[in-house]
Amino acid sequence: MSAATTTLSTTTLPDPAGDEGRLTFISTWSTGSPERQRATLDAIARAWQTRAWPHEGLLSYTVYAGADGSTVLHHSRWRDEAAYQDFFASRANGRDARNAEIDAAVPGIERLGLDKTELYRSWTGGRGGGAGREAGAIVIVQADFEGPDPDRQRAWVDAVVDALDGAFGGNGDAGGSGDKGGLLAAHFHVSTDGTRVLNYAEWESEQAHIDALAAAGAGTADPGPKWRRVREFPGVTGDDTVARYRFAYRFVPSRA
Repeated sequence: MSAATTTLSTTTLPDPAGDEGRLTFISTWSTGSPERQRATLDAIARAWQTRAWPHEGLLSYTVYAGADGSTVLHHSRWRDEAAYQDFFASRANGRDARNAEIDAAVPGIERLGLDKTELYRSWTGGRGGGAGREAGAIVIVQADFEGPDPDRQRAWVDAVVDALDGAFGGNGDAGGSGDKGGLLAAHFHVSTDGTRVLNYAEWESEQAHIDALAAAGAGTADPGPKWRRVREFPGVTGDDTVARYRFAYRFVPSRA
């Protein structure tokens, strides 16, 4: 159990490409309405701010409001697997008390699922070498695969990064400087069970993402052989699931 207190930020998004904390948990709740979504976010803020930081191995915990007016996205970054297992085994981590407080404030929240992931690769070609525009929207793109296959997960991500480089003039992981139509960065998380990839994509705004989908038909890049390779990649099941979110709160540890 950490001796740290909890600090809330309403302005600073996490950096998924940071050197620490490549173990990431991503989960979604459904609240049912915009009013309940807002009440859930407020209840989360109260439950976290009024308690000590749950574990020194938890680096940050961020929540987002779904553009659908119902969902709430949770994004937590951990130092490593050992830290998470130590937290999970502890009865003093405060998790049950936090959830009970939130559920009492907003009864009937539906937990839709939890993905345990590791950051594999980030594409930062829209950031202009790391400077400039801030993300006004986070888009989560989910791709599922037939059966566990970590090599296939990574090969698919490599194909997506190659398609992004081809559409936006290269630069890939090293960053770039041109206008990418509102796409700033894409951070590819592979599920630890080998069956899913979650792309945490940073966009300048929700409208920029909507416009990109309309312009390209069904993707973030211009049609072409590299993007067709992604679409026709063997072992991918169904169409990508896409959801837009707005940043709400980020919680980080603070020490006196």
